[in-house]
Amino acid sequence: GKEVIIANAIIAILTIGGQQLFSFFTFSCPCHVGQNLIYGLAFLGVPALILLIVGYALNNQTWRLVMGKRSHFGKGTSSNWLLKCKLVCFVLCSITGRALVAPVTWLAVTLINGSYYICAMSTYVPVYYYEAAPNVSASERSRILATFPCSQLVPAELARARDEVILLLRYQSQVAGWLLIAVVVITVFLSYCLASCFSPLSFLHFRYWSSYVHNEQELFDEATDQHSRLYAMQNVRKFFGFVPGSENVKEIRIPALKEWQAISGLAFLKRVDKEHYDYSLLHDWALKERASGKYLRIDEDP
Repeated sequence: GKEVIIANAIIAILTIGGQQLFSFFTFSCPCHVGQNLIYGLAFLGVPALILLIVGYALNNQTWRLVMGKRSHFGKGTSSNWLLKCKLVCFVLCSITGRALVAPVTWLAVTLINGSYYICAMSTYVPVYYYEAAPNVSASERSRILATFPCSQLVPAELARARDEVILLLRYQSQVAGWLLIAVVVITVFLSYCLASCFSPLSFLHFRYWSSYVHNEQELFDEATDQHSRLYAMQNVRKFFGFVPGSENVKEIRIPALKEWQAISGLAFLKRVDKEHYDYSLLHDWALKERASGKYLRIDEDP
């Protein structure tokens, strides 16, 4: 929907801005044989990999898929199992598509910029492009070519050869960047076309379904917040003897030392029976203990 398009656009814009700042403040080609390739590829690939992992981690569908694995592959007929596999594949493709927005943007922008590619590939320019000193050894030629991304290290007599090499590498990098963009755009377009062709819903029915899912999730989140708040309030009232925020509190409960100790410390999700869990130490205490003990009346007059 429109929300997905806007979210992807924001991610792409933030990635472009981050790439420009990252390049300006951190990138400095070592201009040394053997180090240029590693350095350039690291700046190209490592941020893209990190952005891909972050894209997976920030998508709620990822954790829904991971945490719901037992329900996806439970006992059932072979047809149901196949249907569940198709659903998992569809969701995984959707998650991957969203996660690829930032890394693909990073790769495209860095390739169009050309600096990383020039640094990585300067040593590997074909020999016939290097006409300034054709009689030098291969190792010396590689050493000189490795210095080309750093103009201050190149002798004056090699300035023209250096400019030709840089132009060649920038051309290759920018062509690769635009090809990457073209491939991604075509792939996304064809994916949407195929998904629409195989969808059992008509266009208007699909729009209604999308609206329903969005509204259901919003309402579910609101109900979850309110339900958990009311449930937690019952346990807090049992411990302290009053409901937070209530007016005209007549008395409060004074918890005993052992009760403070029971609700203090690290809490882990604890299974009570086949269907229920304790969510916290206070929750565990409220289910097990009676709210007896000392109560203190509150004087209503200030």
